[in-house]
Amino acid sequence: MSTPAMTVPAPFATLRGVAWPIGLGLLLLGGLFHEEVAAAVQTWIDSTAYNHCFLVLPIVGYLLWDRRFELDGLAPRPWRPALLLAVPVALVWLLAERLGIMEGQQLAAISFAEVLFLAVLGPRLWWAMAGPLLYLYFLVPFGAFLTPKLQDITTIMVSHGLDVLGVPAYIDGYTIEIPQGTFFIAEACAGLRFLIASIAFGVLYALLMYRSPVRRTVFILVSIVVPVFANGIRAIGIVYLGYLLGSAQAAATDHVLYGWLFFSIVTLLLILLGLPFRQDNAAPPPAEPRTVAPVRSWPRGAMAAALALVAVAAVTPAVADGLALATLRPAPVPEAINVGPGCMVAPLPADGAVHGQRVTCGLLGMDMRWQAFSTHATAAAVMAGWWQMTRLVDTESRSEAWLATPGGTPSVWRIVRSNDPFGMMAVGVWIDGKPVRPGLRMRARMALDSLLGTTHVPLVVTVTPAIDWKRVPQAQWPMFQRELGKFLLAHRGLETEIGTVTGHG
Repeated sequence: MSTPAMTVPAPFATLRGVAWPIGLGLLLLGGLFHEEVAAAVQTWIDSTAYNHCFLVLPIVGYLLWDRRFELDGLAPRPWRPALLLAVPVALVWLLAERLGIMEGQQLAAISFAEVLFLAVLGPRLWWAMAGPLLYLYFLVPFGAFLTPKLQDITTIMVSHGLDVLGVPAYIDGYTIEIPQGTFFIAEACAGLRFLIASIAFGVLYALLMYRSPVRRTVFILVSIVVPVFANGIRAIGIVYLGYLLGSAQAAATDHVLYGWLFFSIVTLLLILLGLPFRQDNAAPPPAEPRTVAPVRSWPRGAMAAALALVAVAAVTPAVADGLALATLRPAPVPEAINVGPGCMVAPLPADGAVHGQRVTCGLLGMDMRWQAFSTHATAAAVMAGWWQMTRLVDTESRSEAWLATPGGTPSVWRIVRSNDPFGMMAVGVWIDGKPVRPGLRMRARMALDSLLGTTHVPLVVTVTPAIDWKRVPQAQWPMFQRELGKFLLAHRGLETEIGTVTGHG
């Protein structure tokens, strides 16, 4: 008796048998990495650079639907060797957690999901769905570390552009002064939001319009280069407009709106440039003959692969939770910091874990505040304190630059400022009794301290002029910035004294 030929199921019908394993696996992974998920969603809400992340899941769904006929006849084949990939991903997550790099933890969490898909679907089906599945990485609000470099590029372009246009300008860091007023290359002006959105759009456009890997790669590269160059042109235009109007403030009004309009025009040009090379109407290459396994043979192996993946992924959060127990011990907090002779010091009311004092060495007083952390704390806690203590200037017009010293010696003080509303302060970090600049070296040192402990409490210190910024006229802003710099440079011994008071035995 002959066996009847099996009918090839309709598109997506072959995925019904693995829907439950994949759904359960994603649900469990979401529970394991709920902090990463919550931090990502909060960033999508708070930062205009990542508002587009809310569209990623609908886009992935559309891309899968667009490829539904390419999946016709491909059956899920649970592939347990994929679980070996979860081991290095787990190690990367633990390393990122100890270094305090949330983006690294989020990338690892998405990688666990990718390994889950590979283990349950098998290599052939996963590869057929690779474009949409890899697009899930755009859920991670990644790339903020590029902001200082983008600010540098924008500042350099503005400097050369103004020279070409014949506009006299004095540039100090990210501050650009022309006779008509002052401009600041703030974080919002760096072009990160345009760059991230352009890359996400470029990948989507490449997946929809091209089949050739070469054409896709070229268009994605263009979508990276063009917004960086275009943002520099936009910044030059705003400064030059202020020069023509005779008012920097008038030109800078609604500069973010101008930026989005400019970005929309640039994106339209990218689309028009890419259309002549489109391949979406070309016939796909002929598919190879495919055989389909019975649906009843898939669920058990798929569920086993999904649960095994979750078990591997659960190991490192458990290890991290165990290490975090050491941070529950309260950190000794310095009661006061000696500024030096000739200064009057008065305590400021504590604000939760933040303590402070007002220092008056002349006519203008300075408010110093500090927060201490556990001797087993990672950089994540310290940098969270950094952002929390500088929240008064955490706006779209925020800019940061290291304090310049006359001798060229690197300063430990970071000047943070914003223009709307205006605010300004210096912030520094002390680790192991020494001032450090936030970066990978600092994170590595704190990762080691989180395991071994240290004799000095990590400390974040801020210094800001003791004035009501809302009542300060714009014309006086540069004066107060200079006074803040003069205070810090006149009390260089403060850096050593802060390191001394962090010791506790």
